Amino acid sequence: MRVLNHLFERNSHWAAGIKQADPDFFLKLSKQQKPEYLWIGCSDSRVPANQIVDLLPGEIFVHRNIANLVIHTDLNCLSVLQYAVEVLRIRHIIVCGHYGCGGIKAALEGGEHGLIDNWLRHIRDICRLHRARLEATADDREKFDLLCELNVREQVINICHTTIVRNAWSSGMELAVHGWIYSIGNGILKDLDLCTTGPEEVERLYAIS
Repeated sequence: MRVLNHLFERNSHWAAGIKQADPDFFLKLSKQQKPEYLWIGCSDSRVPANQIVDLLPGEIFVHRNIANLVIHTDLNCLSVLQYAVEVLRIRHIIVCGHYGCGGIKAALEGGEHGLIDNWLRHIRDICRLHRARLEATADDREKFDLLCELNVREQVINICHTTIVRNAWSSGMELAVHGWIYSIGNGILKDLDLCTTGPEEVERLYAIS
């Protein structure tokens, strides 16, 4: 109970497999971290960033939380964002939601869930913002999927409004913010056509239907 031996065994097999394919992999990995991508995704264990896009460790910088939210008072997320942009000099920020998100479902259904309700309040604000569109969607599954997509859009907008990203753009840095969604049912990513590369493009995000 105190030591999860099976996980240490799996780690040994994994490391041995990597070294067999590339004997210098861990040596090279330990000397540098130069990812081009920051992934902001959901904490859901079924949505592992590296595996979804088939990238090795060191190729993608990752921040995850429940329902892939970017909140302007969340110093954890903002610190990751600042480090990625200003130190690692990443070129792409990807907000990736997923269909079937438990956080989105809890916010949509309402009810009380304890401490997490404070976090889910941000999603409920999105429900209120897009109430007419959500209420016009009769099918519960379609409404659920729509809110998952709308949540990604709102987080892309939030990122674009951070001082971190706006300062990067004003300094001439090439930086793109993307909004994607993942289907756990088939393993396929979908681009929500939210790519934004400068402040002049942000207004377009509000008009996307």
